Amino acid sequence: MPADSPGPPHPQDPQDSPGFELPLRLFLGFRVLIDELHAELARQGHPDVRPMHGFVMQAIGPGGTTAVELGRRLGVSKQAAGKTVDTLERLGYVERVADAGDARRKIVRLTGRGTDSLVRSARIFDDLRAGWARTLGEDRLRALESDLRAVTPRDVFRLDVPGWFGGY
Repeated sequence: MPADSPGPPHPQDPQDSPGFELPLRLFLGFRVLIDELHAELARQGHPDVRPMHGFVMQAIGPGGTTAVELGRRLGVSKQAAGKTVDTLERLGYVERVADAGDARRKIVRLTGRGTDSLVRSARIFDDLRAGWARTLGEDRLRALESDLRAVTPRDVFRLDVPGWFGGY
């Protein structure tokens, strides 16, 4: 083929992308951000935090929750939630305390270390976003974020999607 002929379409051209590439690219973008987040968290004193731990600590929230409610929020069994809480408790990110309204119930709540990891995560995500803005340009990144908002549910922090964190 002559050098000046248009040749076959470039594989990066969106109109030539197979449908399966979109979820893979979205997932790869997610993985890049999460992997960079966790590398930086490790440098900042949180080497044991894993991606699932972040979701769990977000689901626990600032007011704490029970293992049953945590399982419901994550779409997993109470036992599965309890195992993750055990790990986070052992690592010092959460604690179990008696419910002030019902001494038989235990509330899982974040410790200072757990809160610190979430605060640092938020700052790191801001830095990672700034890096993407430098690479893509702020306008293109804002357009990407706007487009993703247009095709995803409004409740961005919803974690209780059964099956996503548990069995099938």
